[in-house]
Amino acid sequence: MSAQFQPVDAQVEYLRKGTAEIIPEADLRTKLEASYKSGKPLRAYLGVDPTAPDIHLGHTVVLRKLKHFQDMGHTAIFLIGDFSAMIGDPTGRSETRPPLTREEVAANTKTYLEQVYKILDEKNTEVRYNSEWLGTMTSYDVVRLCGHYRLARMLEREDFSSRLEQGQPISVHELLYPLLTAYDAVALQSDVEIGATEQKFNLLVHRDIQREYGLASEVAVTMPILVGLDGQRKMSKSFGNYVGITEAPDAMFGKLMSISDELMWNYYDLLTDLHTSDLRALRADVEAGKRHPMDVKMDLARRIVADFHGAAAGQAAADHFQRVFRDRESPEEVPVSKVVRGGKKKLTTLLAETGLVPSKAEAERLIKQGGVEIDAVRVDDVRLELDFAASGGFLLRAGKKKFLRIIIE
Repeated sequence: MSAQFQPVDAQVEYLRKGTAEIIPEADLRTKLEASYKSGKPLRAYLGVDPTAPDIHLGHTVVLRKLKHFQDMGHTAIFLIGDFSAMIGDPTGRSETRPPLTREEVAANTKTYLEQVYKILDEKNTEVRYNSEWLGTMTSYDVVRLCGHYRLARMLEREDFSSRLEQGQPISVHELLYPLLTAYDAVALQSDVEIGATEQKFNLLVHRDIQREYGLASEVAVTMPILVGLDGQRKMSKSFGNYVGITEAPDAMFGKLMSISDELMWNYYDLLTDLHTSDLRALRADVEAGKRHPMDVKMDLARRIVADFHGAAAGQAAADHFQRVFRDRESPEEVPVSKVVRGGKKKLTTLLAETGLVPSKAEAERLIKQGGVEIDAVRVDDVRLELDFAASGGFLLRAGKKKFLRIIIE
């Protein structure tokens, strides 16, 4: 027995929090029991292809689960797919993705690392690059790897099968992607791999390939896709329903306060480290009327902002929201105005057209006086033009007590 780890039951409960699937959970318990007895930490990893420079809260769900393994005393490996990013993961795609250049991958990698350490403990995170082994494979090694998997099984994958049915092309290098990333699991000799639910096929391939190379299969932990601010679709920049982790604290806080009370619990589950038992107790207090949903949502927003900007910034953002919205008695149910997606419109025009102010001239005057805010962030530019190219929405305030939720659809 080792004092290094919490009891296995406590670890399982904490690590299970928010997961979609643990494949198979019995194996995770077995691995944790062996780790507890030997004092040897499990090797848990998350592989990320740096295909874009910025991270939003949806990307942090899997990162936080890796942190949970780190919290339990296990080895957290953050694998940067600098080689695989140049191939392109076909998951969920209806067409072949153009490969990234080495320069693009290198630039994105630098930005990724700056952001992920806001969640992971930098000193206790093992950072690896899959070019270490994939970049040195010979053609013989690649052919041998391909010989360990059947084409029929690869084509069972939903995105491949649908593209075949629709007569859309599939490049051979896309078939190689799950096999090459499976070799990551072989090279790392991982016990656990974390991924989003849409990565399930890849993770199952990784388990199979580990066995083919004489290793025990890792446990696959899949995490749900985070629903965006609109409460309907996954969080995505293209939908405009996202919260970027580098956004200003007040902007992040304001966006998070716009989510529904029901969605709030999903965010607590996937975006905080609160134990499941504490979360159940908190929800029971709200349902019993002991805590107001608005107070609980403010605490959620404060926690999330604090994770990325520090505790002081989280509290300052909460104080700002309290002062601007609650102390000015913003209505519980904010009126909604829908605008058609596409095109641009000046803020002064929008304020006048929605009736928040009587004229464009009054809108300009109010902006100059600091009386207009978008998602709790003051607007100072009277020439500001709003882009309605993506679906989503924002909370608009004009004056002390006029609020309007703008929905782009």
